[in-house]
Amino acid sequence: MSDNLPDRDKPDSPTSAKAEIWRAKSGEPMREDADFLAVEEPLEIRVRGNSIAVTMRTPGHDHELAAGFLLTEGVVEKRSDIVEIAHCQQGEAADRDNILNVYLAPGVELDLEKLTRHVFASSSCGLCGKASIESVQQCFPRIDSTLRVDSRIIPSLPEKLREHQATFDRTGGLHAAALFDAQGTLLVAREDVGRHNAVDKTLGERFLGGHSMTNNILMVSGRASFEIMQKALAAGIPIIAAVSAPSSLAVEFARKNGQTLIGFLRGDSFNVYSGPDRIG
Repeated sequence: MSDNLPDRDKPDSPTSAKAEIWRAKSGEPMREDADFLAVEEPLEIRVRGNSIAVTMRTPGHDHELAAGFLLTEGVVEKRSDIVEIAHCQQGEAADRDNILNVYLAPGVELDLEKLTRHVFASSSCGLCGKASIESVQQCFPRIDSTLRVDSRIIPSLPEKLREHQATFDRTGGLHAAALFDAQGTLLVAREDVGRHNAVDKTLGERFLGGHSMTNNILMVSGRASFEIMQKALAAGIPIIAAVSAPSSLAVEFARKNGQTLIGFLRGDSFNVYSGPDRIG
């Protein structure tokens, strides 16, 4: 068996790579086999020629990822703020599609120092503490929504999301996020090695399409963190549901910002940690 790195499985799925492995079972000799891995590569996002973020992501839907990222960082507010998004066409970057240029409308302000400082903090250790929550509230308004969802719809969401996790079925190594309307209809679903990237891609798809998310439900395949709640607030999403547990700061954030937060959504049961009035 060779020691070469796995080649990207381009013909079948650019989100997965085929690799030779050894399968082991207690008491039996190991045997050679093949498996699929979730592809992970860096993506550098540039705005007006400035590098503002590098994220490890699963290639695909890069334009949505960049748009969702800029939306949730408060750089853009409406679709017309973005003129164009394009992969770099120079040098090695053109071959690997790992650098993305975002062109903003002339009137859109870019506080580069504030943006890069915030991105570094969230990528290295996460944002935490009262000061961080207050700073986010200054950027994005508190949710003021009359949306109400039938409690019987909520348990159906994980399975609907699961049906759209094709790469997870192959690799077992991806997070997923999806948006649903109030009737439980799936609007968009995205996968990525990073749970925040999966959310950004999902929000970015709706943002680039000019769709409002103020009457939507955001569903994530893992836990609900502070960062995910922050992204949902930036998009104006009133209800967030997660298969796993929320963090204490996520619950605090949801209560401060008028969001409905659902966790441990499994089978026919779930917990509501904030905003129970929207679930009827």
